[in-house]
Amino acid sequence: MKKRTRITLITAGIAVVAIGAAAFAGPMIYRDYLVAPAESAPTLAPASPTEAGATIAPEDLQGEWSVGEGSFAGYRVDEVLNGTDVTVTGRTEKVSGSLTVSDSSLTAARIEVDVASIATDSGSRDSYFRNTAMRAGQFPTATFELTEPVVADGIPQPGVAQKVSAKGELTLAGVTRAVTVELDAVLHGAAGQVAGSIPITFSDFGVEAPNLGFVKVEDAGAVEFSLQLVRS
Repeated sequence: MKKRTRITLITAGIAVVAIGAAAFAGPMIYRDYLVAPAESAPTLAPASPTEAGATIAPEDLQGEWSVGEGSFAGYRVDEVLNGTDVTVTGRTEKVSGSLTVSDSSLTAARIEVDVASIATDSGSRDSYFRNTAMRAGQFPTATFELTEPVVADGIPQPGVAQKVSAKGELTLAGVTRAVTVELDAVLHGAAGQVAGSIPITFSDFGVEAPNLGFVKVEDAGAVEFSLQLVRS
């Protein structure tokens, strides 16, 4: 075999091995190095030592509350690259809303999220999400509106977390669906915090998950939020 032929065959073999390695390792490189780690799921802030044993009168809970600084909302979804799952989270702090408490029950709530400000680590992903998937120019906000009162298990006390279930209507990209969300709630002094997530199927809201061939976004995901609540 001529020397030049041997070199050509060896080069071709190396190329085949390299392509195979790239096909195998590429998804893991994408997952481990090219995509920022997903944000942790929203959780309640821990109670402070001064809250242990503290109490609050029912009348101190009555009235209007609003969403304050430190709140955020967004989404969690899986991308699939050649069989490798990559979890992506988008977040924004542009969240507003109001809540009404009467007789220690949450009787009304409306939360609004600025869709165009939800961001991940990728500008191209964000551009697709805002302009194509959510059509933020036409539907700039996503909303949740309570449809049934939420009754707490007794009078909430500072530092003591409660789990409650809330029924409402979620509106994304101009489409409204009835949803039930499991909430973690706690009082911290005169303020409160509510955290939770709403499992959704994007196609139910007319949102088409992109499929770029090498990267496909799952149709199921979740809307996540952590709300800091203050008296209005």
